[in-house]
Amino acid sequence: MKLKILPPTLRANYRYLVLDIKSETSLSKNDLVPAIWEAAIHLYGELETSNFNLWVMKFFDLNHEKENIFNHVKDKNSFYYYNTILRCQRNFEEKVRDSLTMLYRYKGNKISISTIGKSGTIKSAVNKFINC
Repeated sequence: MKLKILPPTLRANYRYLVLDIKSETSLSKNDLVPAIWEAAIHLYGELETSNFNLWVMKFFDLNHEKENIFNHVKDKNSFYYYNTILRCQRNFEEKVRDSLTMLYRYKGNKISISTIGKSGTIKSAVNKFINC
């Protein structure tokens, strides 16, 4: 028997937050997911965080572009730069942003996450905020 697809009125509505990330050490998508969940759980607890439906949709590593600009010069004060698209449940965007501001260290290294913008689709988020 084939499974039925939910009608649009019963599907969850999502918003996509475009994040700008600066870190002392290199990160991957697999490192970022636990950091975001940990920050949300510390601020709101497990029950409220489960309503957020957080998911990292796309992860953009901007370090190759920065290295070309700075001619491969790395000093100990340099940072790694990333952009990512984070999916969350509609009407919980502000709580997600609040929890991301509480994250300033991950595994003993400094990390800074700021929100660039908010969008209703992934395509418009990439066009507006990442491919500027």
